[in-house]
Amino acid sequence: MVRHRPPSNGGGEWFSPAVPRILAHRGFALDVPENTLAAFEAALGLGVLYIETDIHVSKDGIAMVAHDPSLIRVAGVDSAVCDLTTEELQTIDLGGGHRMPTLLDALVAFPLARFNIDVKSPGAGAAVASAVLEAEATERVLITSFSSRRRREAIDLLPRVASSASAARFVLILALAKLGLLAFVPPLVGGVDAVQVPPHYGRLAIATARVIRALHRRGIEMHIWTVNDPQKMHRLLMLGVDGIVTDRPDLALELLRRIRPPHEAQPLG
Repeated sequence: MVRHRPPSNGGGEWFSPAVPRILAHRGFALDVPENTLAAFEAALGLGVLYIETDIHVSKDGIAMVAHDPSLIRVAGVDSAVCDLTTEELQTIDLGGGHRMPTLLDALVAFPLARFNIDVKSPGAGAAVASAVLEAEATERVLITSFSSRRRREAIDLLPRVASSASAARFVLILALAKLGLLAFVPPLVGGVDAVQVPPHYGRLAIATARVIRALHRRGIEMHIWTVNDPQKMHRLLMLGVDGIVTDRPDLALELLRRIRPPHEAQPLG
């Protein structure tokens, strides 16, 4: 079950451990607010190596760690992240005294962690790239976005950074994989190291053995989000997916300890 990935287009350090990968979705937020340094520390304390997080840009152009464009859900504040400066954002209590970190804060605070960075808002790509370069973290981040433009904004400024497919590109990759044609369209997968998707979309199964095999033949990983049920995690891992994005990295790590034969066990951090 444990295998090493072929050399990637970028992000050598990001992909250096053996799969499967457990990606802590917005950190580990059972007892602390999501997407905070405390949530990231809690995830890494479990033995997780990968942090999945999201970036919006502040009014003064700084990459801020936040999933939503608005502060309503996380802080009860009727303001958008993009309408406040970094200083203003960091005065807002997200709960228990925890504050919204900048991406640079997170990269510097956890220099051994791999970060999976979802570029959420227009203009955030350049801010993400600036933080990654300042932290000298290009080799340990993976850039993703539903938007092809936002993804491109970041990766154009980060030579050889790892990245996953935008939504539009993945639709084409999936169709070709299901038809058995992926091997014949090399330009389509250029610069794509992974696809990060739900296991299905409506009635359409995405995580199938055929699709996974087609991706693996091109050296592309499949990471599935967001899976919190250990039985579903187990089924997906047995299919051959390379990563699980989860709110419950504690349960995912316990599952890996149970299903890995002792002689195949690999360090997770």
